[in-house]
Amino acid sequence: MKDPQYIWDLESVFPGGSSSPELHKQLDTVRAKTAALKKQVEMLTPELSVEQLKTLVYDMQDVQIHLGQCSAFVGCLTAQDVRDDQAKLLQGDLGQISASLAGVFTAIDHIFVSIPEERWKAFLEDTELKELAFSLNERRDVARTKMSPELEALVTDLEIDGYHAWSHLYYTIVGEMSIEMELDGKPQTLSMGQAANLLSNPDPNVRKEVFQKYEAAWAEKAELFASTLNHLAGFRINLYKNRGWDDVLSEPLQRNRMERATLDAMWGAVQGGKPYLAKFLERKAELLGLDQLAWYDLGAPVGDAGREIPFPEAKAFVVDQFRKFSPEIADFTQRALDKRWVEAENRGGKRPGAFCTSFPLTKESRVFMTYSGTISSLGTLAHELGHAYHGYVLKDAPLFLRRYAMNVAETASTFGELLVVDGAIQAASTPEEKLGILEDKIGRSVAFFMDIHSRFLFETRFYEARKKGLVSSKRLSELMQEAQTEAFLGSLKEYHPHFWASKLHFYSTRVPFYNFPYTFGYLFSAGVYARARAEGQGFAENYANLLADTARMSVEDLAKKHLGVDLTKPDFWDAAVKLAIDDVKEFLQLTEK
Repeated sequence: MKDPQYIWDLESVFPGGSSSPELHKQLDTVRAKTAALKKQVEMLTPELSVEQLKTLVYDMQDVQIHLGQCSAFVGCLTAQDVRDDQAKLLQGDLGQISASLAGVFTAIDHIFVSIPEERWKAFLEDTELKELAFSLNERRDVARTKMSPELEALVTDLEIDGYHAWSHLYYTIVGEMSIEMELDGKPQTLSMGQAANLLSNPDPNVRKEVFQKYEAAWAEKAELFASTLNHLAGFRINLYKNRGWDDVLSEPLQRNRMERATLDAMWGAVQGGKPYLAKFLERKAELLGLDQLAWYDLGAPVGDAGREIPFPEAKAFVVDQFRKFSPEIADFTQRALDKRWVEAENRGGKRPGAFCTSFPLTKESRVFMTYSGTISSLGTLAHELGHAYHGYVLKDAPLFLRRYAMNVAETASTFGELLVVDGAIQAASTPEEKLGILEDKIGRSVAFFMDIHSRFLFETRFYEARKKGLVSSKRLSELMQEAQTEAFLGSLKEYHPHFWASKLHFYSTRVPFYNFPYTFGYLFSAGVYARARAEGQGFAENYANLLADTARMSVEDLAKKHLGVDLTKPDFWDAAVKLAIDDVKEFLQLTEK
């Protein structure tokens, strides 16, 4: 019998899994609400009354709440069992419903744009609408930059079997890929995810062999992936052209509610910190007995991250470390664990990775991961529970004010992870254990400062090349290796030229430029964490207030209001980067011969 403490509770949401009658009833409700909203919108004109606008705004949020409840549940089903065919069919149903709703929202946005400016401002003075002013103005401003509602609706319809279909094709191809390798004297067939996990194997020969086969597998499918990536980019470029968007970063910056000056200031600070990380990589190579690290050595362990940590002990440790900062966060986390919001069992059939998803109707969250007993797995547990706390802070807000952007989404998660990882470093029983945990922590800085930056550089340059025509698979690999060499300051002896094929983020049709928001979130959270360390538990209330405002304003205004800093200037970012540099300095000191 399975141990229930490792398995999340989904039955309390919709009993019966993918065959749940309640789930199917909820989907019917969403369809009916979508149809009703469509009829409502067809009857409206720009001369609508404030009462009509309030009803419309309420109904927009209501249908999204019900749809979000279903989407979160089905996402959990497909994650816990990749062979759940019924759940996959439900995903298709949700895609159709979402497309229909998107068309209705496009018509609503057109009405918003058509309302005269003075009348619109008067509407937003209403008590019920004033709180939502930021979100409503944001919708209206973005709608102004798009095509006519008829054309935008057509785009939404065509995306299903066009744009999004290319992304689905990528996932289908990757799902069928594998490599053959002998491990522990036994021949094994490894999925691409399993192969990638072996890149952190302590044995350098295993790392090198698996990487060579991994690279070769992506190279074998390179023409298929190049075609897919070219068509995805071509669709996006042509859509941007028809909308009048000249800069490929216009949409990702808008979605992340940030200015280009903020992005530039962040990357400038990152660039300043890279020489220290290059020294870390050089020292790591020495400790591993290597002349220079290769790409496949980046995840190699150094030191001893300690004994295996049983899951019950990990849960208790997370709660204890959270309590040192905030009793409220600790109490929430304990309740979430007691209610079995976490799926942690190490079993086959689960999708790789980890996530936290929110159920907007029942105002709960669920955390998905595969707990392995390592310090890294402990950090992942804290990270995802941090996301859950963010959702808890926002649970009673109107839905429009729960929709924070991707770049600030990592604030609470990284904050929680830092609390626990630093707690683990302090609790280390031996110098080797402390070194192992510290090395694992610095590895995250390498990922966010160097790896993520290489993705940003590659994607920016690829889109510029794609504007001139199709880009060959050979050229894609050249662009990728050039970006990696630049981002890592030439500190590696061997790179991953087919990374452009192996990274699913490049093929996402939901999130454009799935890269820089990660680095932003990592550094922004580090800055918040530094403030928390300086002020102690007295900062806990300010921290909660900051999280509550993440969907109410731009990131620049958020930082100004709660931290008193200007994100368009380098000072904040330099201070955040310094935290990573301090870790490197400690590592170098601990490993001096």
